[in-house]
Amino acid sequence: MTVSKDGVPANNHPLNLLPDGAQPDTERIPLYEVYMRMAEELGKRSTCVRLQVGTVVTDALLQNVLAIGYNGNARGLPNRCDTTVPGQCGCIHSEVNALVKAPGAVRDKVVFVTNSPCVMCAKLMINSGVTHVFYRRAYRDPSGVELLSSAGVTPVLYDKWEKAWR
Repeated sequence: MTVSKDGVPANNHPLNLLPDGAQPDTERIPLYEVYMRMAEELGKRSTCVRLQVGTVVTDALLQNVLAIGYNGNARGLPNRCDTTVPGQCGCIHSEVNALVKAPGAVRDKVVFVTNSPCVMCAKLMINSGVTHVFYRRAYRDPSGVELLSSAGVTPVLYDKWEKAWR
């Protein structure tokens, strides 16, 4: 049985797998957690009143940040929601804001997002060549995560280290 370096069994990213008998490294913050915290900090820039979300997109080797995003109104428009009606605020999702900036030719992208994606964002990730989606909290509708799984993208609830190393 293969063991994950970060001790998160759902994290089957190739760089996270240890050979049989090896033990996870609990002395050092996992790089996955570093990117997740970056996404959380980005979410603080969101102007959406209901839910602040941040996203970081990296390459497959987790060596390069390809793009960042947070949810909010379009560039040049007022930094506020268009309406207070839930689900109709008009904010562009953080995943969309990040993926439109990420180079399309780069395949096998890895996404770190503070909340699990909606169905439309999941579809965009699938078409953008994303292999893994790490998220801190589950959104109220699990359909996006289910769609990712059915399309061969690995969704990973990444909350094990949330309180550690703070």
